[in-house]
Amino acid sequence: MAKSGSLSIRVVEGRALPAKDVSGSSDPYCLVKVDDEVVARTATIWRSLSPFWGEEYTVHLPLDFHHLAFYVLDEDTVGHDDIIGKISLSKEAITADPRGIDSWINLSRVDPDEEVQGEVCLAVKLLEDARGRCLRCHVRQARDLAPRDISGTSDPFARVFWGSRSLETSTIKKTRFPHWDEVLELREAPGTTSPLRVELWDWDMVGKNDFLGMVEFTPQTLQQKPPNGWFRLLPFPRAEDSGGSLGALRLKVRLTEDRVLPSQYYQPLMELLLESVQGPAEEDTTSPLALLEELASGDCRQDLATKLVKLFLGRGLAGPFLDYLTRREVARTNDPNTLFRSNSLASKSMEQFMKLVGMRYLHEVLRPVISRVFEEKKYMELDPSKMDLNRSRRISFKGTPTEEQVRETSLGLLTGYLGSVVDAIVSSAGRCPLALRLAFKQLQQCVEKRFPGMEHQDVKYLATSGFLFLRFFAPAILTPKLFDLRDHHADPQTSRSLLLLAKAVQSIGNLGQQLGQGKEQWLAPLHPFLLQSISRVRDFLDQLVDVDGDEEAGGSTCALVQPSTIVREGFLLKRKEEPASLATRFAFKKRYFRLSGRDLSYSKTPEWQVHSSIPLSCIRAVERVDEGAFQLPHVMQVVTQDGTGASHTTYLQCKNVNDLNQWLSALRKASAPNPGKLAACHPGAFRSGRWTCCLQAERSAVGCSRTHSAVTLGDWSDPLDPDAEAQMVYRQLLLGRDQLRLKLLEDSSLDTAPDVDPGKDSSAVDGPCAEVLAQQREATTRLLQVLEDLEQAHEEFQKRG
Repeated sequence: MAKSGSLSIRVVEGRALPAKDVSGSSDPYCLVKVDDEVVARTATIWRSLSPFWGEEYTVHLPLDFHHLAFYVLDEDTVGHDDIIGKISLSKEAITADPRGIDSWINLSRVDPDEEVQGEVCLAVKLLEDARGRCLRCHVRQARDLAPRDISGTSDPFARVFWGSRSLETSTIKKTRFPHWDEVLELREAPGTTSPLRVELWDWDMVGKNDFLGMVEFTPQTLQQKPPNGWFRLLPFPRAEDSGGSLGALRLKVRLTEDRVLPSQYYQPLMELLLESVQGPAEEDTTSPLALLEELASGDCRQDLATKLVKLFLGRGLAGPFLDYLTRREVARTNDPNTLFRSNSLASKSMEQFMKLVGMRYLHEVLRPVISRVFEEKKYMELDPSKMDLNRSRRISFKGTPTEEQVRETSLGLLTGYLGSVVDAIVSSAGRCPLALRLAFKQLQQCVEKRFPGMEHQDVKYLATSGFLFLRFFAPAILTPKLFDLRDHHADPQTSRSLLLLAKAVQSIGNLGQQLGQGKEQWLAPLHPFLLQSISRVRDFLDQLVDVDGDEEAGGSTCALVQPSTIVREGFLLKRKEEPASLATRFAFKKRYFRLSGRDLSYSKTPEWQVHSSIPLSCIRAVERVDEGAFQLPHVMQVVTQDGTGASHTTYLQCKNVNDLNQWLSALRKASAPNPGKLAACHPGAFRSGRWTCCLQAERSAVGCSRTHSAVTLGDWSDPLDPDAEAQMVYRQLLLGRDQLRLKLLEDSSLDTAPDVDPGKDSSAVDGPCAEVLAQQREATTRLLQVLEDLEQAHEEFQKRG
């Protein structure tokens, strides 16, 4: 029985942060850590004490994680960044409310005695003899301790307390992974019972020692179940800061965790789901999909839509699934102007399908223009109320330009960028994935059938462009980071330029129907260009659905990442594990890397014809490397195994912490199916005849730190997982079980009700009605039985542990 969990994190904004710069302001950013491992870094908001980030992350992680922490820092161009404060949330605090956390939380002071991490391995025995009681504490080793020294390591020793007695181990220099293997014996007077406390400290030659963490065991635990194994280090207990003197963050955090059964248990549910899309959609009220459509709401609807799309995509039935939802949505829509405008399950499913299948296509179309906007940083503004004439002086005018000059220059720049966007889109029909084109063809056919006639000739175009332009292209232009088009959010000036572009693309997607309406009359100078583009967009939409073949949309897609698909690419610094003649810092060579569904390849430049590669099937671990190993930040290691069973390590340096996290996540997901994954590895490097992390002298020594293959960032390239997706669908259906039971009772009562007009011949009516009722009752009974069987299976696996 597999276990899965994911954290949905949104760092919204901050308020009342303290000023850290001489200017009376701060440049805040936020680090997100899961169990002391950095998983994300927000953008820096310059010169603000009330920053708005609005950044979202999904982190897949094992169920045994302990806490989530947010650190707010002030970025400095010279010296170290200043720590403003932190928020620490335990797993218990996050799961206290099923809806998660959505509130303002005060920042607390960062206390070094609280910044503990790692684990200690102990074996304790409680003995008695003629002289009294004796406690024998075997302090074996510790791992992943906090670095307390400037070198990025510590000089740890352990101190054991029992009653009034205490003993210490030896000190092991310059390591976060000490091996003591020492047995300490302490005696206690007869008739007394005391807890056992083991503290870890970093020894300092000058000044006081630094606290590294502690564990404590009650007398009952020592007597009944003496400790033996690894134990997580805890900080000293202390009262929480209050009052909000360091400011506050508004956070949204939700933990989703579940236990996934073996595949065969979900087969009956899958059969019902597949039957749903093959039957009539318009009058369906009892199938699992009809029930899910009624139950899903809010954030849950988007998550459910993603899972359902992936589930049917893996079966090659995404087309029939989307067609089923489309037919239901179209059938109950009377006004074509409101078609697909709400966040229904049909709209969300098509939106998620575009992201899952078309993200690479989106990147090919928009990345060149988006990159130009970011790099050129041109000032553009059409709204007179937002024009900054002083800022616009850089445009090239002598002196301060007039409002009209700014408008004319901005219009020229905007139409230039917009022209590139429209050209890229209307010429891209042949590059759009076949599954997406077939889905749009089904959509247009369904809409055209529901709204025939010349007065509705634009409805089929609006239905397609409403998804492609309003829910795909425009949002990607507005927030490129959320669509993996950029590593960071835009600065305020670039954000405004992107907003103007996104508004224009929305108007084109609406086929100009709302031009001149509303409050944004200042967009009028752009209208002639928009109207000229609309006919080109209609032609593009016709080309898009002009596709032949009997294959259903998504029919051949059994994986989101095909072997030839490039998942991630960019420059990295590479170093092999073998010693080099150059100094450590200069042994890294700049190479251009490409990660596909087949291998990790690299060359000197993107255009270089000669490539080297690492097959994904050979990867056994992808982990971070301690900064002290090479005196370099943001380094990761890729551990591989060749055909002879020999291990090799390639070290790669990324440009920043977000780049590191994204490469780690992409490589871990790409190599997830590999057998023989390592449970532990070395976070250091083998140099000068020993490992820099644990000081072991054997290169082949077993790793000293646990691997984190289950920790990944959620995005469009997440692999399909039919069992996990079916489990989420099952959980959602459970919410409607009482509703199903009530419906079954109503159908039964209708079936047994006496005829109110016995003199009337109703055989022509009652026959079909009775047959429909019988079919509905049978479908409801089957679904209830499937849910009951799955519930029993979960209970049985839970009893087995």
